[in-house]
Amino acid sequence: MRRSLFLAGFLMATLAATGRGEDGGTWETRASMPAQRQEIAVAVLEGQVYVLGGYDFNGASTDTVFVYNPATDTWTSAGSLPSAVNHNSAAVAAGRLYSFGGSGRSVAVYEPESNTWSIAAPMNFEHGETAAVGVFDDKIYVVGGEEDGVSLRELEVYDPVVNTWTTLAPMAVARNHTAGAFIDEKFYVAGGRGNDAAPTALEVYDPQTNNWSSLAPMPTGRSGVAAAAINGELYVFGGEIPVIHNAVEAYNPKTNTWRSLPPMPLPRHG
Repeated sequence: MRRSLFLAGFLMATLAATGRGEDGGTWETRASMPAQRQEIAVAVLEGQVYVLGGYDFNGASTDTVFVYNPATDTWTSAGSLPSAVNHNSAAVAAGRLYSFGGSGRSVAVYEPESNTWSIAAPMNFEHGETAAVGVFDDKIYVVGGEEDGVSLRELEVYDPVVNTWTTLAPMAVARNHTAGAFIDEKFYVAGGRGNDAAPTALEVYDPQTNNWSSLAPMPTGRSGVAAAAINGELYVFGGEIPVIHNAVEAYNPKTNTWRSLPPMPLPRHG
């Protein structure tokens, strides 16, 4: 279970690349990670899947970076994070990989050419306990998470060109352990925990108007999910509350409806 969220993240990328999402797709097992991890961050850089930080088998935070090559079905290691983290989030913009939150407001940026990390401008909010992250126009949007034990509604955007953060309109529902993605220039955020509304809540942010709207609730309420945009739909994988899920559901923005897809081989979260 500790390596499961990566599997969800990787298979999302596979579905997106092959176009299998329209008919529900199929699941397959790939090479296992070099070590077990949970509460990780995952992003795709230059066609390879990066798995950042997370808890190890003994529950200790790690600074490891594992890299998966889908073409060869093999793993390697990249330069370690500046510090050990868990419950962080990750994104790629302008050819660089970023790790956000997990512990404090710090932001780390990875340079693939030198295989090294450096520190970028800190966030305005902590965004711990897994925030939702989306990328649009090479700017990174981070929303939700937790700070000082309180779930967040706050949204901010990072501009890598000028290395600055700007606070934007907050979500209606505070939440952590959430996930999201951009579809057609809008940021969709689904699920989470922190209050009764969070597990099923789906909201969308429009950067043009700086406004949020509430949409059809997710049928299977859950937190600790993975999410991705595939063929114009928002796919949500796994999660927990009250049990660990293997459910996969897809949201269609054009019809404001959800559909169920083939479940994952194993239930997983985090």
